[in-house]
Amino acid sequence: MRVATWNINSIGARLPRLLAWLDSAAPDVVCLQELKSTPEAYPVKELQEAGYESAVNAGGRWNGVAILSKVGVQDVVLGLEAGPGFPEVDDPHEARAISATCGGVRLWSIYVPNGREVDNPHYAYKLEWYKALRAAVAADAGAERPFAVLGDYNVAPTDRDVWDISRFDANSTHVTQAERDAVTALETVGLSEVMPRALKYDVPFTFWDYRDLGFPKNKGMRIDLVYGNAPFVAAVTDSYVDREARKGKGTSDHAPVVVDLSL
Repeated sequence: MRVATWNINSIGARLPRLLAWLDSAAPDVVCLQELKSTPEAYPVKELQEAGYESAVNAGGRWNGVAILSKVGVQDVVLGLEAGPGFPEVDDPHEARAISATCGGVRLWSIYVPNGREVDNPHYAYKLEWYKALRAAVAADAGAERPFAVLGDYNVAPTDRDVWDISRFDANSTHVTQAERDAVTALETVGLSEVMPRALKYDVPFTFWDYRDLGFPKNKGMRIDLVYGNAPFVAAVTDSYVDREARKGKGTSDHAPVVVDLSL
C-alpha cells in the first residue's frame, strides 16, 4: 500500500496538478490539508473519475482536510474528539482534522494551526491543539492495526529541519522548544516518526516559500510529518518527499510525503 500526505494549498487552484500527480505516483491513500474549499466546491466528481473516494472536512476559505482512497473509506470522524476543553480561537469549528479507515489502515489527516508569533493568542492555541490531538489519537495509537497521523504539523522537529536556523528569532514559531515538545509528546501514546529518506539534498524539506526563490535555492523546512504506531512503522518499506511535485507553475508550496507499506 502507498499512502501520502500533501498540503495542497487550495484544492481548487491545484486540482490539475493533483490529478496529474495521482496518475503518476499512484498512491492508494492521500491525506490532504489546506483545502481552502467549501463542501459544495470540493471536486468530488473529478476525484471519483480518477478512482478516489473522499472523506472531507471542509471549512470554507481557510483550512480544510481530506482523505482520498482507492481502497475504501470507513468509520470517518471529523475533527478532534477530545471532550471538554477543546481549544478555541477565532473559529471554534476550524476544519483541521479527519480520520478514516482505508484498506485496514487507520489514518488521520491533520492541519495544525500555524501559531503566527510566540506572543500571539494563536501560539497558545497551537499548543493546546496539540494536547487535544494527543488525547484524540491515543486509542488508535494503541490498537493492533496499523495507524498513522499524517499532515502539516507546522513544526520543524530540529534545527537541521530548516535551511538556516539563524534566520529565526525568539518570536518565531515552528522552531520553539515548546512546539517541538508538543510533537514529540505523541511518542507518549505509542507513536514514532517515519523519517523520509533524503534524495537530492541531505535534509528532505517539505515546504518552500513562494517568495525569494525559496524552492530553487532550497530554502526549505521539514514540517509535513508522518507519525505511526508500531504496526504501521514495522510495515514501512520506503518513504520519501516527492520534490518533483513542487516544481513548475501552479503548484503548492509543499511537496507530498510518500510512504510505502508492506501489509
